[in-house]
Amino acid sequence: MELHYLPNLRYVSKFLLYSEIQIEACEHYQKGSYRNRCHIAGANGILRLSVPLLKGKHQQQNIREVKIAYHEPWPSQHWQSIYSAYGNAPFFEHYAEYLYPIFFKKPVFLFDLNLQLLTCILDLLSLNSNLQLTTNYSAKVDPSIKDFRNYISPKKNASQDDSNYKIVKYVQVFEEKHGFLPNLSILDLLFCLGPGANLLLEQSLIRT
Repeated sequence: MELHYLPNLRYVSKFLLYSEIQIEACEHYQKGSYRNRCHIAGANGILRLSVPLLKGKHQQQNIREVKIAYHEPWPSQHWQSIYSAYGNAPFFEHYAEYLYPIFFKKPVFLFDLNLQLLTCILDLLSLNSNLQLTTNYSAKVDPSIKDFRNYISPKKNASQDDSNYKIVKYVQVFEEKHGFLPNLSILDLLFCLGPGANLLLEQSLIRT
């Protein structure tokens, strides 16, 4: 799988389904993806958080060379949005202290930020998948390996159907106002359900 920014539930569910996950570390950056964006549930509905990138031709750039822009205080803006959305969630205080520092380390590269956040989230969920980084790029992989690259996309016409995942509802902070909003960033599930997040992810799996 490619590396996402604060990935959604469908993405994280793969870490329950497979004991070994390879993160694509040798691809070219692709615009309009979850590589530098995520969705959370705010008071006014779905809110998109996007990590700004330094200007340049990212589309043909190695993913590990894509640099984050800090000309605006986006880390504090993102954290304020997360706090506004989930400050009253049942388990916000249990997990916020682990995630908060990562936003303000100001890593140079997008890949490093995403990897730090993903590693932290997997630790908080006690998911012990063997996480590896690819060492070279292959357009096609061995048939024994499931290829989920570009499988999950914010663009409806680009995201592929998933026979191993189903939406399972849970209580969200602003559900009375907006109804249930599926497949948001894993932060939504983590802050709302805490230790129960793993059980819901397990329930979302369709094992074949």
